[in-house]
Amino acid sequence: MIDWISVRSSAIRKIGYDSSNSRMYIDFEDSEPNYTYCRVTEHVFKSFVSARSVGSYYHQYIKDRYEC
Repeated sequence: MIDWISVRSSAIRKIGYDSSNSRMYIDFEDSEPNYTYCRVTEHVFKSFVSARSVGSYYHQYIKDRYEC
C-alpha cells in the first residue's frame, strides 16, 4: 500500500512510499503519470518529505538515482 504525503513545493504535489517494495512515487505538478523510484530506504523517504526545501532535496539526493 502506498502512503502519500502532500508537500509544500512549487514543483511537487505529493510523495508516496510503499515499504513492502521500497518504492517511492513522486507526483510532479507539471507531469503525468507519477515517477517511480526503486530501492529507496524509508529513511530517505522521511528525510525527503520533511526537508526544508523538498525541491532542493530532490535535486541533491533523488534525481538520477534510484532507477527501477
